[in-house]
Amino acid sequence: MTPLNKITIIGVGLIGGSFAKGLKEAGLVNHIMGFGQNEQNLAKAIELGVVDQVSTHIETAVKDADLILLAVPLGVMGTVLEQMKPYLNPKTIITDAGSAKGSVIESVESVFGEIPANFVPGHPIAGKEKSGVTAADSTLYRDHRVILTPVANTDAEAISVVKALWQALGAKVEIMAAQQHDEIFAATSHLPHLLAFSLVNMLDEHEALGNVFPYTAGGFRDFTRIASSDATIWRDIALTNSTALVKWLEHYQNNIAALTTLVKNQEGDALYKLFDDAKRARDKHIA
Repeated sequence: MTPLNKITIIGVGLIGGSFAKGLKEAGLVNHIMGFGQNEQNLAKAIELGVVDQVSTHIETAVKDADLILLAVPLGVMGTVLEQMKPYLNPKTIITDAGSAKGSVIESVESVFGEIPANFVPGHPIAGKEKSGVTAADSTLYRDHRVILTPVANTDAEAISVVKALWQALGAKVEIMAAQQHDEIFAATSHLPHLLAFSLVNMLDEHEALGNVFPYTAGGFRDFTRIASSDATIWRDIALTNSTALVKWLEHYQNNIAALTTLVKNQEGDALYKLFDDAKRARDKHIA
């Protein structure tokens, strides 16, 4: 595709910074502007070559942008949209990286009174437990999925541009409805993160055990790695996708109750079947 003249990254952290860095290396943008309020973080983004220019003024940041990526916590999405609104060019394509698409779409509709045709909701399914621009990685999205959840009036050309940019970073792009997206990721992403946070909190300086963490092995570390994720981001995800997430938390509680009964009653055959079924399912579907 023809390189874009200017892309603006609102929120130059891991997600936004990796998007910017990848596009720069691919030669698909002439100029990348970074926007945020943390001047130290913005200076680091310049130092690392993630962006070409930075600003703490939203008007400067979005002026003449061909495309804007919103890579901010879901809790401030509406505020950022309000700040941008007076200075937007109607032709500017806007997309985002939020994990709860229904919430983002509601924020956009609340601010603009409708969903602008050039707004393309998106969610890159990639990340690390580390956050911030220092963790930005141009290969972060390679062989990972990016989900786009356009609405009925989303412009086809805007979808095509956003899709092409993600594909240039090596991502596999899929289109689905926002509600379906939020249900799937409540179960497969949001729920595991909450479980990891909960387990670490439960065991931290436990009154009966003391400090157990020096004795943890690979299984515990693998399972709880995501508990090192950014607390603000995950608080906002829990709040904005709460309906779907509560449903899956309740499903999990039911499964834990059933598992507890099997262990308490020493039901070896049933436990074996449960574990073997889970192993077979994971081995089949997750490389």
